[in-house]
Amino acid sequence: MQQENTTRLPDVPMWLVWVVAFYFVFYQIGSYPVLDNNEGLYAEIAREMLRSGNWHNWVIPHLNGLAYMEKPPLLYWLTAISFAVFGESEWAVRLLPALSCLACTALIIWFAKKINRSTAGKLAALIFVSGLGVTVMSRTLMFDMLLTFFLTAAVMAGYLFSEFRQRKFLYYSMIMLAFALLAKGFVALILFSAVIGSYSILRASSVKDFFSRLSIWFDWRGFLVFLIVALPWHLAAMIAEPIFAWFYFINEHVLRFLGRREPHDYYSGAWWYYLPRMLIFLFPWSFFLPVLLIVRRFKNMEHGGHVILLMAWLMPLLFFSVSSAKANYYLVATMPLAALQMGILLEEKIVPGSKWLLLPGILLIVLFGGLLKWSLNRPPHDFDMMLWGGMSGGRFVFFSLLILLAVSVLAMLIAYKAKLISIFAYLLIPVFLLPILLEVVKATSEYSSTKGIVNFYLTKQADRELILFKVFEQQSSLPFYMKKPIKVLNSRSSDLFWGNKLHDNSIVINDHDFKALSLNSKLSVLVMKQDIPDFERADYASQFKLVRQLGNTAIFSN
Repeated sequence: MQQENTTRLPDVPMWLVWVVAFYFVFYQIGSYPVLDNNEGLYAEIAREMLRSGNWHNWVIPHLNGLAYMEKPPLLYWLTAISFAVFGESEWAVRLLPALSCLACTALIIWFAKKINRSTAGKLAALIFVSGLGVTVMSRTLMFDMLLTFFLTAAVMAGYLFSEFRQRKFLYYSMIMLAFALLAKGFVALILFSAVIGSYSILRASSVKDFFSRLSIWFDWRGFLVFLIVALPWHLAAMIAEPIFAWFYFINEHVLRFLGRREPHDYYSGAWWYYLPRMLIFLFPWSFFLPVLLIVRRFKNMEHGGHVILLMAWLMPLLFFSVSSAKANYYLVATMPLAALQMGILLEEKIVPGSKWLLLPGILLIVLFGGLLKWSLNRPPHDFDMMLWGGMSGGRFVFFSLLILLAVSVLAMLIAYKAKLISIFAYLLIPVFLLPILLEVVKATSEYSSTKGIVNFYLTKQADRELILFKVFEQQSSLPFYMKKPIKVLNSRSSDLFWGNKLHDNSIVINDHDFKALSLNSKLSVLVMKQDIPDFERADYASQFKLVRQLGNTAIFSN
């Protein structure tokens, strides 16, 4: 490795990097309710795991009282521990992705030192933690931030093992890879192999050199370390649930990649699906990409460093683009080393006081100015759902965009004029953007969470049994807030599909069961807006009347 070059970046103190990182990760992390769909699902699985008092539920996770084997259990285990220590609060739900994000930030700083680019590493850490996609994912309970930490650590250690042939890096890499496997399944092995394999090909000076680079990975001690961590849960799951092997290995991995998984509950898209989403994930730093493409100035960083960084984000991007199953949040796995490469390139190409520091600001001004004009031309009812501090939704959007426009102008001028701050001035934009986004989330929570419904139910209808009509995912936070599984009438849920098929249960009920229940019990039925016509056509609907509508959900009681 070469010695670090004289940097063009201001050398910000490390404590400031961590203050900024903690702000983006923890600011008001528990100020909004658990969200429906993914966050509600995973929070409830961890809650049931903790409350089960049953080892079987720690091996085979359960969702709403039914077996749920789509993903490995590491996320649930760690979230259940968070609940045990801190209680079942909103911030405890999000503690694990928050800590995973901070751990990724630490990895970026550590690895940048290893490749002699510590100053660029600080910028990269800030680009990573303040990028829009990572900010969202760091405060949402999902698998991907946890996977990102372990996969990034495995790749970094794998690179160091490839370069220095020190066995300790092999062990570190295999341990991290095993935990990545337990975080989100075999996609971790595929991505790791693609990154390290492509790096070995590009770095090899000959065919013989390539096989030499490849052969070092076939070390039985590395395999043993990997298996010690990864194998026990897989064996226990196959013993606990006979269908697990087919369901987990074939249905959830092979058939999902091919787009033939049952049920088909995921998105597809064109090959370029992720390209615009990469720009959104990196926002506002993606506005520096034109500078990177235009300016041709390099400091000739050691070649292997750039190759591993490029492969670490490009190969996952290509894999996700080829896969039939697509989701926006997959992209977070590409962010740590993409941010590091971006930080190094910006260090190489931008001189404090350069006119190129104006270009991202100009583009951001055009963006926010255009959005401001658009908001003024929208009908007032477009923003009816957003109210903040007594301010109408339209006024909130207008003033938010006006603030971001002004901050963009200020950041651009500071970056250009103040050489001791330079590019770091553009952090002002995500710093101001975060509280605005949080206010929007809180203001629209009755549409994105069932916490308000549960509060109404416990206040007005606690003597009735609560039942969901058809939909579960869009109201998945309900059992978390009710602290128990909820019956689902005529379920069309993808996440409860296999759990309902595998074993007889009293959770998913049909019309016959519901009629019998309604004759002897006081019931409240939650019906999504789009399903109200179906409910009203049922022959038992005449026994029920509409009591309240909250967000997109109507509450009917007999």
